[in-house]
Amino acid sequence: MSPSAKDPAALAALGSELVALARTRGFDALGVAGVDLGADAAHLERWLDAGKHGEMDYMSKHGTRRTRPGELVPGTVRVLSARMNYWPREGAGGAREAPEQLRDPDGAYISRYALGRDYHKLLRNALQGLADDIVRRVGPMGYRVFVDSGPVLEKALARDAGIGWIGKHTNLIARDAGSYFFIGEILTDLPLPVDPPASAHCGSCSACIPACPTGAITAPGQLDARRCISYLTIELHGAIPVELRRLLGNRIYGCDDCQLVCPWNKFARAAAHPDFKVRHGLDAARLAELFAWSEAEFLERTEGSAIRRIGYERWLRNIAVALGNAPSTAANISCLAARREDPSALVREHVQWALDEHARRAAALGR
Repeated sequence: MSPSAKDPAALAALGSELVALARTRGFDALGVAGVDLGADAAHLERWLDAGKHGEMDYMSKHGTRRTRPGELVPGTVRVLSARMNYWPREGAGGAREAPEQLRDPDGAYISRYALGRDYHKLLRNALQGLADDIVRRVGPMGYRVFVDSGPVLEKALARDAGIGWIGKHTNLIARDAGSYFFIGEILTDLPLPVDPPASAHCGSCSACIPACPTGAITAPGQLDARRCISYLTIELHGAIPVELRRLLGNRIYGCDDCQLVCPWNKFARAAAHPDFKVRHGLDAARLAELFAWSEAEFLERTEGSAIRRIGYERWLRNIAVALGNAPSTAANISCLAARREDPSALVREHVQWALDEHARRAAALGR
């Protein structure tokens, strides 16, 4: 029987059961959205036309499929959006407090979402399990699972599914969970009842805007990715713009600053899944130690981690910038000098910048 012919009563019953089903698969919330993204499509088009996506060409190459789920997966009439908390438990017995690591001039700051295992496979498997649960209840359906794996306007769909609203920093916020969570989607031809969209609750608060170290949040709900530290340390393949390097501080993979100041994150919940626990002590890692890793060590210690996606060259590039911003100790200068002749021209250029920074500061102090 085609999905359109399924019993409306059965679909309504399934709709009320979906949240419980999602929780058995490890999700913390789930909602159902329609597929009309007209206003969001216009916003995306303006953003792309302004070039604010930088080198992320994948944001524009799929045409209208990103904002028209029915074109991406023909027959789609609903999108199931699910979220899973990732914030590591901090304090005694848990991860080092994020602000403490940021304030440590010799510490390497890695975005909290990347401290554990890569979430893509975990969420995909959980969503596939949820889809299997649905099929067992209503019979065959057309669907496709996405976790950052295709042109899906996931935050807008999550908002429409009632999962959370898009904050002034452009991240998704939930009243009961803050913003430290992953989201994934199931696009389906099953005409389930839709949930009411989430309403915005930022109010007059704009703490996230001045908190951005590089001024990437140019206005409420407006992000220039070309200035965003997550973009600069993860998405950007070439040289980090010189004028932004000092602003990166000790952030070597992503950035959490706009979320750290968000009042709603007082409701953030620690991740329940063990795969999101900190691995290899990366919550309190030292810059000099990470910079000394060989490529083999990098590959071994980032196995199963989102960090591996940037590769060894960009890993060294990012740490070189952070070391240039670190105290001018003999140890920091020595580990930079050891890579002055690195095989990578990209790494060499950033190492030289960092050494020049230390020389400049020494000259300013009359040393």
